[in-house]
Parts: sequence; structure tokens; C-alpha cells
Amino acid sequence: MDATRRLPAELVEHARAFAAGGRAAVTPRDASTVVLLRSDPGGPGGPGGASGPGGVSGRGVQAYLLRRHAGMPFAGGMVAFPGGGVDLRDSDGVVAWAGPSAGDFAARLGCAELLARALVCAAVRETYEEAGVLLAGPTAASVVGDTSAADWEADRRALVDRSLAFSDFLDRRGLVLRADLLAPWARWITPDFEPRRYDARFFVAALPAGQRTRDVSGEADLVTWMRPVDATAAVDTGRLRMLPPTYVVLSEIAGFQSPAQALVAAADRVIRPVQPTARIVGDQGWLSVEL
Repeated sequence: MDATRRLPAELVEHARAFAAGGRAAVTPRDASTVVLLRSDPGGPGGPGGASGPGGVSGRGVQAYLLRRHAGMPFAGGMVAFPGGGVDLRDSDGVVAWAGPSAGDFAARLGCAELLARALVCAAVRETYEEAGVLLAGPTAASVVGDTSAADWEADRRALVDRSLAFSDFLDRRGLVLRADLLAPWARWITPDFEPRRYDARFFVAALPAGQRTRDVSGEADLVTWMRPVDATAAVDTGRLRMLPPTYVVLSEIAGFQSPAQALVAAADRVIRPVQPTARIVGDQGWLSVEL
């Protein structure tokens, strides 16, 4: 399937300059993005409803979204999921790990085991940094509870400014990384004309029972939970701006009735790289995505 979307004016200029041979393509930086899901609170699968943890039944899901500050050098003003670049220190040292092995993730993601380990660690770290949600616990079968206390917040800020390595954070607190709470969903590579490029692996995860998202991202001017169909409709009517990967992934998960359904579906997905291409006509441009 081919999906085409109009390019913002500033990206048209980037694409035109690149096509003219003015510069070489930037090497993409490895990155992780997490599609954090919860059951629709208004449905029977939501908080206080009839279903168990993870929302086995329900009438739909909501995704956690952030709108990046307009002045950000990459995707400014765009609505996105929590995520960011891999820090090689993420997987330094011994990280207590529960769930599929790094080798299992490497096979799914089509990369080396060392990189797969770093991608999973980055996914958990970025979710904590940008949403206050930590996919880790004191044992392989538990997750931490409230992480809003002052000492937790100090650690979160140290992770953000990179004065604390994620592996050291887990080790110091005696936490086990819950890799079993993440499932690979997609891989998107920033178009070659962009001055900042990422090779982003998308993971889906359910909001752990007992944890709540917090507006802690210094990179966002708005955070919200939205039904995927409402978010894509807001883009279609011009009320929100969104890069193609976010829009497509939201469209793909819109039909699930619970986070658990999305996690089950993720197991059958074939992860292959998707890289949009640009077509420029006059002073207008379109981004084409072949899915």
C-alpha cells in the first residue's frame, strides 16, 4: 500500500536542496520509540472495569502522545510517542533482564544482539524520561509503583542530562528490566533529505498497573492520552501535526480493543524498514510511504 502526505514548507526546502546535490545524506542514528497504551477509561476494560490487568476486554485503547515544542530541531510542533536516540551506555555492564533475550529481539529487529539490547534499554529509559513510566521492577514478575517521589525524580533528571547511565540506575536500585512488557512493532527510517535522521524501532507496551503517566518531558508543550482514531482525525482536519510513522502506527492499532490484543498482534508482525521518499513539484512536496 502506498500512502502519500503533504510535506510542510520547511521540509520541501530540505528535500529540494538534497535533490539538487547540495549535500550528502546524514547517517541515521539508532533510536527507540514506545507506543504506550492503556484501555479506554470509559470502557469496561478501563480502570475499575471488568477486565484484569492489561485490559483483556474493553472497547478500545488510548495511546500516550506528546507534542514536541515548535522550536525543536527535529519534528518541532509534531505529535509523537515517547522516544529518542540510543545511548551506548544504556546497555553497559550487567543489566538484570526478564523476558525475551537480546538475541530474540535481534532476530525480530534484524540487527546485532548488542544493538538489540541497547534498543530495548533505550525504549525503557525514554519511556521513563518522557512519561514517568518505568517498565522495570524489583523482581522478574513485578513492576515498580509510584515513581514521583523526590529521589526518583532526581534519578530521572540525571538520566535526562546523561549524568547517570541507565544501566547504573537499574543496578543501584536493584531493578530488573521487564523486556517482556515490550513488543517490537515497526521500523521507520527518516527520509534521506532530512538534516537529522533516525533509524527508529517502534515498540508497543501497556501502561503497568499502579503506574501513571506524568507531564515530565522537557521537550513537549502538550501531553495527552488519545484514542488512535481521534488522533488521526485531528491530523486529517489540521488540528494536529504528525510525522508519517506516528500516523501510520496509530492507524494500525486503532482497531484493537485492549492493549493485550495489540501485544498479541505484535508477535506476528514482520519488522522491515520503511523509509519515506519525497516528490517535489514547484514549491509543493509530498512524502510517499510504501507499506
